[in-house]
Amino acid sequence: MTVPPSAAPQHTQSDPEDVLKQVGAAWYWALGLALATLIPGILVLVWPDETLHILAVIIGLQLLVAGVFRFVGAFSHSGDGGRLAGVLIAVLAFLAGVLVLRHPMQTIGALTLIVGVFWLLTGVLTAFTAIGDHSLPHRGLRFGLGALGAVAGVVVLCFPVDSAVALTRLLGLWLVLLGVFELVMAFALRSATRRIS
Repeated sequence: MTVPPSAAPQHTQSDPEDVLKQVGAAWYWALGLALATLIPGILVLVWPDETLHILAVIIGLQLLVAGVFRFVGAFSHSGDGGRLAGVLIAVLAFLAGVLVLRHPMQTIGALTLIVGVFWLLTGVLTAFTAIGDHSLPHRGLRFGLGALGAVAGVVVLCFPVDSAVALTRLLGLWLVLLGVFELVMAFALRSATRRIS
């Protein structure tokens, strides 16, 4: 007995781009990014006297995890410009994370330079995306996050610190500020999603 084609179970193939777009646009993905930024910031502030090696490992891992979140989040942008900016941010996060983890005993100056340049470029690209992609929800908050990231990069680059403890406090403070702002963004996105549903 043969089964007619219409009665056979249908297996739909999900396009990876569609899956990444759906996951990247979800509010819980934004929440994951916020926690991936906030938790390392708190850890760094709780243990400011730890060695530069521990700081570098925490910052490097945070950058790698943020790179994954940013890569998937890039697919949630509808315009090519926003998507390209998101992928650039992800690549910068991966690159910065690998550089920090490759030589965790590097000098304070090298760690400051890598993190400062990453935050500055990420902030500028996030602000650019917020201005250019009219389909993004909460563009003002995204622009504010970009501006805060750019300011964090400038502060880290322009005000060099002489000790590992001072660098730890500075990076921890900025990670917490960025994490809190990303947390606000996640809950704003959740609120917007619930209004649409």
